[in-house]
Amino acid sequence: MTQTATVPVHMQRDHFDPGEELVRLRAEAPLARTEVSVGQVRIPAWLVTRYDDVRTVLGDATRFSNSGRALWERATTMTPPVKTLLPGERTGMLLTYDPPDHTRLRRMLTGQFTMRRMNHLRPRVAAIVTEHLDAMERHGREHPGEPVDLMQAFALPVPSLVICELLGVPYEDRADFQRRSSIQIDLSLRFQERMEAAAEAHEYMASLVAAQRRSPGDNLIGLLVREQGRAIDDDELTGVASLLLIAGHETTASMIGLGTLLLLRHPDQLTALREGRAPVDEAIEELLRHLTIVHTGFTRTALVDMTLGGRQIKAGDALVCSLPLANRDQHLANHLEDLDLSREPTTHLAFGHGIHHCLGAPLARMEMKLAFPALLRRFPQLQLAIPFEQVDFRAASFVYGLQSLPVTWPQR
Repeated sequence: MTQTATVPVHMQRDHFDPGEELVRLRAEAPLARTEVSVGQVRIPAWLVTRYDDVRTVLGDATRFSNSGRALWERATTMTPPVKTLLPGERTGMLLTYDPPDHTRLRRMLTGQFTMRRMNHLRPRVAAIVTEHLDAMERHGREHPGEPVDLMQAFALPVPSLVICELLGVPYEDRADFQRRSSIQIDLSLRFQERMEAAAEAHEYMASLVAAQRRSPGDNLIGLLVREQGRAIDDDELTGVASLLLIAGHETTASMIGLGTLLLLRHPDQLTALREGRAPVDEAIEELLRHLTIVHTGFTRTALVDMTLGGRQIKAGDALVCSLPLANRDQHLANHLEDLDLSREPTTHLAFGHGIHHCLGAPLARMEMKLAFPALLRRFPQLQLAIPFEQVDFRAASFVYGLQSLPVTWPQR
């Protein structure tokens, strides 16, 4: 098992699968009672587990709020977080925005993540992938038999370098921002420790935004400064950039690492992907669906009384959606507990749904479509360097993944 007693039920996993308790709750009722953490306080919530119900909650911003202000007001005994994380403030944290503010801010960003923009970035991403595979191969020649941590050598640096170049963040600062982001999304750590890391991250990004205000570059922050002027203030721009920096490397890195491990556990399908017998587009969608590394979106608050999943929901109730369970719902397709890289793509929820559907989904897909085939073809005999039982999963992280992935391959 990869979960601990301290991990909330909606985050519990058993290696690649939803945890046993989570599956049991779905079997007993589409909506089950649970608790969610708000600051340092736990409050009652509805756990939404069925695909149709999850789509309803995520897709209806008129009945379900993302701001969380009502949740914070219910959590009366808590240490206030840093100002930049207070819900309802103009912080640029898109995940906690409702329309019309969400609409206004998202519209400013959408043009930077179009397919046309991704196609423009594709040669550079391919070059970054090749550079890191070359480095891995050199290490193997110079240190034969010595394992390589795929997370540190490939899965993490590739999307980190891509998002750094996109945003204009100095890549040499990656150790610090990766440390801060991993602390912020690790729910096993003390709340105050996570808030301190968030404050440091905000201060760091604010300094980069200030520099771009003085002299806008060709990166995304600079483009927003030039094109939007004061329509987006420094606080919002700092929040937007901070969110993109975290989401832009943590999620894709986790998918590359965890996806590689999953493929190593399914050698026939790994071979099919490497040899091109499993179409890469379908394979990536199946990996996204099967792993669903983001456990849930932000907790929603019901704005009106309603019936959902056969239960009476009251205005003010909190709802937390299980994306992994929704993506394995039998009403979506058959045999979704199984990995099948040739499966006809489903309308999965790995990137969310509705107005908060992941802004960077086109970038993440493009990175994975380049990274997985290149890795498997460069190292056709890639294998785990430790027993599977010793692999260290990030059980308490908001983004599920691996702490490390030691791999090796026979030298030619």
